Amino acid sequence: MDEPILAASELYKFFGSAQGRVAVVREVDFSVPAGKLVTIMGPSGSGKSTLLHMVSGLEPPSGGAVTLAGQDLWALSEKKRTLLRRDTVGFVFQFYNLIPNLTVSENIKLPLMIGAGDEHDNAFERLIATFDLENKLRQYPHQLSGGEMQRVSIARALIAKPAIVMADEPTGNISTSAGEEVMRLFRSACDEQGQTILLVTHNSRDAAFSDEVHFLRDGELHEQQRLVGDQVSHDSIAASLQTLGI
Repeated sequence: MDEPILAASELYKFFGSAQGRVAVVREVDFSVPAGKLVTIMGPSGSGKSTLLHMVSGLEPPSGGAVTLAGQDLWALSEKKRTLLRRDTVGFVFQFYNLIPNLTVSENIKLPLMIGAGDEHDNAFERLIATFDLENKLRQYPHQLSGGEMQRVSIARALIAKPAIVMADEPTGNISTSAGEEVMRLFRSACDEQGQTILLVTHNSRDAAFSDEVHFLRDGELHEQQRLVGDQVSHDSIAASLQTLGI
């Protein structure tokens, strides 16, 4: 079996002083196989974003280990960790994080401009056609709708074909119809381009597009509720949420 793109082992995160510290993430173990869309699902305050920040190298864990693209992420120096993140991870955020003084074309090509890999197989032309952005390339972010801005941010995350794309509540700031379009684009990226995606969300509609769903509550993954393959559906997700009291 191929080694997973990402694996977390016994991951902890504490906040606060020694006497009053609170565990935001506790004993988390999971992995992300290549070419799959894996979702971490839980309510607001469950530790989802903190977990994503730890496995992407943005925030150090209090304990445990993260293996990213075959490397022990938190054993690396800060410089090497930054380079690994630049070359290995594409990010999609709830609030887009587009550069306001760059055009759509420039925003999409930004990873290539900063040296985060090379363009693969005419990726720019393919992405702007797939995401219906051909007529938006000279516009600036403030001229776009929320759904259009999120399409630009996804194209930017995919252009250098990183080992994994990490998406933090990517549909949380757009309409339901635009959110469904975003998730179809993620699904297509996995199925047609072999892309690997880790999604964190509280939205069961988004999670239903996944290959695998892990449920996070109060900083802990509830593996007895983990759904894989044919188990993943809106109904099965709703049943798991009800069982967990989420």
